[in-house]
Amino acid sequence: MLEEVERWFADRSWSAADRPLDQLLSAKRAAGTTVTVVLPALDEEETVGAIVEVIRRDLIDGLPLPLVDELVVIDSGSTDRTAEVAAKAGARVVHRDDILPRIPAVHGKGEVLWRSLLATTGDVVCFVDADLREFSSTFVSGIVGPLLTEPDVQFVKAMYDRPLADAPGQGGRVTELVARPLLNLHWPQLAGFVQPLGGEYAVRRTLLERLPFPVGYGVELGLLVDALHTVGLDALAQVDVGVRLHRHQDGQALGRMAAAIYRTAQLRLSRGHLVRPELTQFERGPDGFVPRTHPVDTEERPPMAGVKEYSGRRVA
Repeated sequence: MLEEVERWFADRSWSAADRPLDQLLSAKRAAGTTVTVVLPALDEEETVGAIVEVIRRDLIDGLPLPLVDELVVIDSGSTDRTAEVAAKAGARVVHRDDILPRIPAVHGKGEVLWRSLLATTGDVVCFVDADLREFSSTFVSGIVGPLLTEPDVQFVKAMYDRPLADAPGQGGRVTELVARPLLNLHWPQLAGFVQPLGGEYAVRRTLLERLPFPVGYGVELGLLVDALHTVGLDALAQVDVGVRLHRHQDGQALGRMAAAIYRTAQLRLSRGHLVRPELTQFERGPDGFVPRTHPVDTEERPPMAGVKEYSGRRVA
């Protein structure tokens, strides 16, 4: 790694245990900072309820001062009981299409995260994927912590082990095969991030509202790269929260994810035109292999600070 990155890794990589909950509550009280947790969800009835319950139990209910002021599940078109389960567990549930209806929604995780800014109010916004199993509230308190105690930190990613079945450390295949090589080659200042594509990160709203959001799977890489260019490496950090268990995608889904991430990187490298924003994959049918072509996300949402509904809300 670059000498600058080695220094950053030593100074800006922490463990969730470094900041006990009482220390976070004291810092939150002193600063008057509000915290929002957003769970983007699509057909996650099996896991979303337990995540909401843990956050409510450990970080909201029964505390002298809640660490989390706002707990919101953004349902992006679930066909199962995701919304019902999340609401019953204690989250406020908002449907993606009810946020900023003037702009028709498109499918994609980044689209949901972008719209969530208009549906929430916290000074710090913490994103958590809704498919996590054996969830610990340290996924939230760990990454929110530096934003409450370190005034210069603006963007905090979670880092963790990602086992694949019984193999420790073998999850995160798209990270190792696509994202990490891209970052090391083109944005070497970001080479110190253990989980650059992880879905758990906390960011100051004042930064998030200035960043464009890729609408699909490229959102994590896009936000990280753009945050680096906007506020610099020393404003970024990471916190070890243990082990992340979740549902793993099949190989073809990972291929589509990789294409979207590569496209996001390519756009930031050249701001040029994609020759062919499509990905062809193959499935075996009764008569042999059948090609299936999928579009690669080519749209990004602008910084939320420029959206009239958002700026109007803040004035009001």
